[in-house]
Amino acid sequence: MAGSVRVDGNSLVLPGGARVRFVRTLRLPETGTHPLPPGLGEFPVRRVEDYADSVPPQWRARGGVMLPMYLREAMWLSFAGTAEPAALQVGVGKVCAISGLPWSSRLSRDPQNYVVLPRQPWLDGIKSGKGTVRQFVALPLGLGATVEGQVTGEETWGGIQLQAFTLSEPALGAWRAEEARKREAAARAVPPAPGGMQWMGGSSGGYGAAPMPAAPGAAPMPGAAPQAQAARSMGLGAGGTMRQQVFRDDRPASDWAETAAGRVFVHLVTPPDWRRITGEEPPPSPVDRAAYTRAGLPWFDYYDESAEDLAPTDMLGAVKPAGAWLGDDHEPWQAPGAHQVKPLGDAGKPVEDGDW
Repeated sequence: MAGSVRVDGNSLVLPGGARVRFVRTLRLPETGTHPLPPGLGEFPVRRVEDYADSVPPQWRARGGVMLPMYLREAMWLSFAGTAEPAALQVGVGKVCAISGLPWSSRLSRDPQNYVVLPRQPWLDGIKSGKGTVRQFVALPLGLGATVEGQVTGEETWGGIQLQAFTLSEPALGAWRAEEARKREAAARAVPPAPGGMQWMGGSSGGYGAAPMPAAPGAAPMPGAAPQAQAARSMGLGAGGTMRQQVFRDDRPASDWAETAAGRVFVHLVTPPDWRRITGEEPPPSPVDRAAYTRAGLPWFDYYDESAEDLAPTDMLGAVKPAGAWLGDDHEPWQAPGAHQVKPLGDAGKPVEDGDW
């Protein structure tokens, strides 16, 4: 692989500037269609190679990073902070989360097997319907319940796979020139504020994600060094349905580089294994839904009229939710009120890659 993936706090930065954060969120009911749930902090991300003595040999061989998730906990991926255009492939157990096809080392347009950054601000789940996705939820391997298990009939890989393609050199040069022209035009149009200062608008970097700082250091707790043991492998299954577009790429295929700039394997770790491997406490268990709704925190709807939503594929549309294997979710659900749904407008050490 040409470039190195780096961990910046709890973000992954892929070659070319694609940035990915893993955001904790509410798990949705598996019936009905819902607005986008807000973020509840970031999952901590650690490099596998920093814990070579305590992770399973298979994880060392695959390299990458790891993060802790509870059974049936939900997440979404934030791409805020991506510096320049990128085509990002997202795999769940080496099944494309957009097309439902097997993992590929190349970009495909029919069906599209990637999301276009920074136009795609986030991804909350597998592309399962027109204008909708089914939420990413953590499930153990071995039941056949993950997306990987349902689509391929096997559960071999688990985890999340990310691979980024940059623009070709001519296309990137043209994009940079256009961006410079836009900045120059904007600077001429904005009058200076008093004192010669100009106000610069900011972004929350996602819909309500509160950052969870990385734990200081990467050393295990004092005492005997942890030993490499078998760890329970986890993958992503499908949860509730929410309204979210996955945008069709409107660039010519020739604009993208032919080979990936970088890739990374993300291992999903159970909280007990996380504690044993890293010596760190995992994040607290997910917040109670009813309490969250009573607090009046916002939910979100995002729609871009200038972009075309991808058509869903039969493979991902047929994936059953986690409840089909693990039973119904009996936690009481309180739907958000209409006033709570907000419409939204239009670099550390490199991570070692491995064999996967």
